[in-house]
Amino acid sequence: MIRLFILLGAFSFPLAAWSQDDQQERTDETLMVKVSAMDTFAPTIALREVFIFGPTKFRDSQDMFRYLLLKRRTLKVYPYAKLAAEKLMQLNAELEKIPKRNRKKQHTKQMQRYVEGEFSDELKKMTRSEGRILIKLIHRQTGTAPFYLVKDLRGGWRAFWYSTTAKMFDLDLKSEFDPMTVREDYLIEEILQRAFADQTLQYQASPLQFDFAEAHSFWSGKKNNQ
Repeated sequence: MIRLFILLGAFSFPLAAWSQDDQQERTDETLMVKVSAMDTFAPTIALREVFIFGPTKFRDSQDMFRYLLLKRRTLKVYPYAKLAAEKLMQLNAELEKIPKRNRKKQHTKQMQRYVEGEFSDELKKMTRSEGRILIKLIHRQTGTAPFYLVKDLRGGWRAFWYSTTAKMFDLDLKSEFDPMTVREDYLIEEILQRAFADQTLQYQASPLQFDFAEAHSFWSGKKNNQ
């Protein structure tokens, strides 16, 4: 399936625009109760899981600052990753209806120009840390790391050069989102789940298979054992 990479490589997003801001964010876990929302009356309708969070606890003011910084970046970047997934689905659906290869390429370029015109100015203002989060969230929302989205859409040579450019700014287009093993990814997921719950962000399902409740238990237990 041809995939759309609209925010980094395929849409010629200037990686050099990301600044050298690269702080790491950490925080204590919060009490979280997983509630499985399932209608028990006929007909049975399965609803998505709902998470109830307690107040966030911090070790100190620096810990709180790092978490709030990560939160600000995540809330800023998520809409672009969500857009990537939406445009990917749209493009794939449209390309399936176009029989000729040349017309497929032409249609893809039209989509690219549209997105560049709508969002390029905002994307250029992103810091390097925001760009790093964006790369991971594109993987979260599309199920494919940006490098491979570029490769599928623009070819291996173009993907290689985009990846090489990204590495000059300590960015890895092959980065994947893994809240089960990467603490920062878990914190990003927690921020997203809170934002979905209070409707700060619009929910969009991720094609990735991970259990947030399990990730929460893992990181909470690891923290308590330290």
